[in-house]
Formats: sequence, C-alpha cells, structure tokens
Amino acid sequence: MLNLLFLQSAQGAVGTTDIAAKATRAAVELNFFDLAIKGGWIMIPIVLLGFIAVYIFGERYYTISKASKIDRNFMDQIKMLIHKGKVDDALMLCRSNEAPVARMIEKGISRIGRPLNDVNTAIENVGNLEISKLEKGFPALASVSGGAPMLGFLGTVIGMVQAFYNMSTAGSNVDVTILSGGIYLAMVTTVAGLIVGITAYFAYNILVAKVESVVFKMEATTSEFMDLLHEPAK
Repeated sequence: MLNLLFLQSAQGAVGTTDIAAKATRAAVELNFFDLAIKGGWIMIPIVLLGFIAVYIFGERYYTISKASKIDRNFMDQIKMLIHKGKVDDALMLCRSNEAPVARMIEKGISRIGRPLNDVNTAIENVGNLEISKLEKGFPALASVSGGAPMLGFLGTVIGMVQAFYNMSTAGSNVDVTILSGGIYLAMVTTVAGLIVGITAYFAYNILVAKVESVVFKMEATTSEFMDLLHEPAK
C-alpha cells in the first residue's frame, strides 16, 4: 500500500515537473520578434533608430580608423624633401596620402615663405575642417541615444493608459488578460528604447575617443612640421 502511494506521489511530482518544463519552454520560445509585435507601433521608430545608430557607428568607425593610420616615415620623407628644396615633390607626397594629416601638411607646405603665424593658422583651419568631417553623423547618434529611451517611455505611458482604460471599461470583470496587452506595450517599449539608447550612447563615446586620438596625432604632426620650418632660423 505504501509503495502504491509512493508511486502515485512520484507520478504526480513528475506530472508537475512536466507542466513546469512546458511552461519554461513556452517562455523561452517567446523570442524578440514576438515581443516587438507586442510592443505595438511605437516599436517601429525605436527599431529604425537602432538601425540608424548601427549604420552611423559602423561607417564612422571605419572612416575614423582609416584616418588615424599615419605612415611613420611620412614626416621623415617630408623633412628630407624640404631640406633638399624639393617642395613640389613634398606636395606630391602629401597628395598621394589620404590621411587628414597629409592634407594639413600640404597646406603648410604651400604656405612656405609666408610668416610662420600665417602658416600655422592655415594648417589649423584645414585641421578644423578635417575634424568636422570626421564628426559627421555624431549629432544624429547623440540624438538616438537620447531619443530612443524617450520613445520607450512614451510607449510605457501609452501602454499604461491603455491598461487602465481596459480595466475601467471592464467593470467588475477585470481579468489579467484584459491588462496584459497594455502591460506588454508598456514594458517592451521601455526595454527596447533603453537598449537602443544605451547602445547608441556607448557607440557615441567610442567614436569621440577615436576622434580625440586622431586630433592628438594631428597636433603632434603639426608641431613637428612647425619645428621644421623654424630650423633654418637657427
């Protein structure tokens, strides 16, 4: 008799475990696409902002990485050519290099013979233009980092309004399923907006750090070039 009761209890426990396992599998099968659909129309602009952020980060990261690559022998060759009086060859060397530093040095070489302050100002002007080119798209990325969470919170407010409205119209027949739609909208849009916003925020700061590294290299090269122009006066 005891064995029979034990067997029935074991079967009941197994049945309970199976139900729990099925519930767990059902929860796992709820993928991101299903959640996005539950989020409603507000998910469309959030997803679009996510794609925009990814595109800007990828394109800018490649461009800035390319701009940061400077041939270590570049300035040595420039010094050698200028010491030999081959200014035209130095200009051709700069034009064959696509780095922003090369365009700055090209402008400086083209101003050789003028007062050094004029040369330095011309180089700085080109440098500012090159930096502005590298920072193209940064305002849009910053807007995504701030705008996506705000859209998510907007979805939260809309979802909660919908949930409370459904609850008020249901009267005494309030049920979890009546509230679930609004709560899904509220929670999913918040999560999606925060994910996109946080990702865009870190992407923006990574790009800013890379641009600062390029600016440091540009300033170091400019200083080296100006020292080169001061050498004949020694």
